[in-house]
Amino acid sequence: AFMESTIYLIGPRGAGKTTVGKALSLSLDYQFIDTDNWITDKYQQTISSMVEAEGWDVFRQLESDALIQVSQPNQVISTGGGIVLAEKNRVYMKNSGVIVYLQASLETLVERLSQDPNEAQRPSLTGKTLVSEIHDVLIKREPLYMQCADIIVDAGLSINDIIEVILAKLAK
Repeated sequence: AFMESTIYLIGPRGAGKTTVGKALSLSLDYQFIDTDNWITDKYQQTISSMVEAEGWDVFRQLESDALIQVSQPNQVISTGGGIVLAEKNRVYMKNSGVIVYLQASLETLVERLSQDPNEAQRPSLTGKTLVSEIHDVLIKREPLYMQCADIIVDAGLSINDIIEVILAKLAK
């Protein structure tokens, strides 16, 4: 059913979208694209500096444009954690592919993000501590992730198990 389709990975930062995306694309012999990386490559700027210079609204628009530009069959696309905030993005992904939600607990996210050296380069969304920021973001976005997910996977599983679950569900 899913052959030739586009697979979108959604979920908060720290859920492992990039890691899972690369492994999944290898398993399926698909191309892998990370929208955040695509944007930073295209504009030769970090997301932090773009947000500081232009604001979140401008970045969110670039993100929506990027989503449409990178979407092609036989691709696994890792999306930015906030891509689900815009209804047009949710509708676009729903209509053009299969959406896999990597669902991670607050504990998992805090643990991964506090170990991630890149995390220091990310703009804080709220200026709060990591734990309260992730908590706030999850509460706001969880219903949106759930609403558009075709497949939900526990992001706390090992990478091999995650890939197995996704492949099994895709095959149905």
